[in-house]
Amino acid sequence: MSDRIGRKPFLVVYELMTCGAALLVALCRNPVLISVAVALTGFGRGQNGAAGPFTPVEQAWMAQGTPREQRSRVFSANTALGFFGMAIGSLLAGLNHAWQRELPGPSAFLPLFCGVACLSLACAVILWRTPEGGRHRNGGQGEDDHAPRSFSRAGRQPTSRDLARRKTENRNIAKLAFVNLLNGLGVGFVGPMMSYWFAVKFGATSVEIGRTMAASFVVTGLFALFSGYLAERIGMVRAVVWLRLAGVGLMCVLPFMPTFFLASAAYALRSALSRGTQGARSALGSSLTEDDRRGFSLSMNSFFTRAASAVGPTFSGWLLDEGSLALPFVLAAGLQLASTVLYGAFFREYDVARKA
Repeated sequence: MSDRIGRKPFLVVYELMTCGAALLVALCRNPVLISVAVALTGFGRGQNGAAGPFTPVEQAWMAQGTPREQRSRVFSANTALGFFGMAIGSLLAGLNHAWQRELPGPSAFLPLFCGVACLSLACAVILWRTPEGGRHRNGGQGEDDHAPRSFSRAGRQPTSRDLARRKTENRNIAKLAFVNLLNGLGVGFVGPMMSYWFAVKFGATSVEIGRTMAASFVVTGLFALFSGYLAERIGMVRAVVWLRLAGVGLMCVLPFMPTFFLASAAYALRSALSRGTQGARSALGSSLTEDDRRGFSLSMNSFFTRAASAVGPTFSGWLLDEGSLALPFVLAAGLQLASTVLYGAFFREYDVARKA
């Protein structure tokens, strides 16, 4: 839909949804309504500072006015800003201890969710006032794409060249979707359960976990900037593969760390190496098609990632309850290793093509 009616409306709606959901969680005591609000907005799982389910729309909007050769750097900078914001948020999340005497029990979280509502409302206002830009009203290409508009919108019959381009695009979308399916499975095994794992294995408090998460987000933001720089030097595919392979190695050793400090350090560095490549990976995804199908391409990959990641928490939560604190990490490492190897195999020629 964003390919046809524009990107901005979806992002504004998402921020308003988040604002309403935060107020509902803050003021409502009905567990069903709270669960619905959490499921719709992703509270508790982290969105990397991005637009949740509408992240593909955000990325497609950024790609419209960004030349292909600059997308790795721009997308990585955007990713870094999201992680820096999440680092600040992780520290603020521990402030509920400061007013627990005045607001005991669950009421201590009321200011935090009200703060989320205010920030989301401010984001909606900023987005509403931002020009759409980089897109013709008739659904044409962004400023960086000089190819003709989609033949379906141009009112002409597709040529053999059009059909060949569409076939190539669909094949690349399918390959990246399969890679993201494996990666999403790995993410689901570990990502949503990390706070619980720290609490169970080391008895860590919410303040200690908040500091760990904040440190990991800062380091990840720095590595996101570095991955954008590295992608411009050696190619975005090579940069992603090498950094994520190092992250897989740390994933294997993380559950065997003997102290909370060492585990926190390993987690922060692993997060930086793996999640710091998100900008470069998004840049590749946004370049697989022209602007008339960019939202569709990015949404397909996001769908497979999120659908697959929904499987992991149930299984890994059961393993943690059974006392198996290492197996979820080993399974996640194996899936992410396969995902990384296939990513390099499927798209290694992309770096060569860009250099040429």
